[in-house]
Amino acid sequence: MAEPRKISFTINGMVRDGQAEPRRLLADFIRDDLGLTGTHIGCEHGVCGACTILFNGAAVRSCLMLAVQAEGADLRTVEGLASADGQLDRLQQAFRDHHALQCGFCTPGMLMAAWDLLRVNPTPTEDEIRTGLSAVLCRCTGYQGIVEAVKAVAGQRHAAR
Repeated sequence: MAEPRKISFTINGMVRDGQAEPRRLLADFIRDDLGLTGTHIGCEHGVCGACTILFNGAAVRSCLMLAVQAEGADLRTVEGLASADGQLDRLQQAFRDHHALQCGFCTPGMLMAAWDLLRVNPTPTEDEIRTGLSAVLCRCTGYQGIVEAVKAVAGQRHAAR
């Protein structure tokens, strides 16, 4: 085994320090060492998208990154979407309102991918939403509720302008 390395990064607004072996996956570090189990691990090959987090503001698959690569980074997991008092983010609320989840396994990755999509394209078309979310696999919903939830949030943002 390789010698563990010290790492420090910000996750969900909090600076966290730890040690990780150089080959330890970021997804495993987030779940096992930090106890943030909202980041799900499905395929461990970057295919399903359940482990999607925001890394310096952009969506990445945490099962394809090493924990040591997060040194100095700003990370956000699904736990970081809600406010400190537990109030759901607009996107989380829209998922709830539009029945955009069933088993919930893909939901954290879907939320983070949708967040990133709306960051890059605040007013996406339905086709752009479907393309933007295609990197996260859902086996339950048929995606319609998910697409409707993202459209609702995009519409709210558009109306606010």
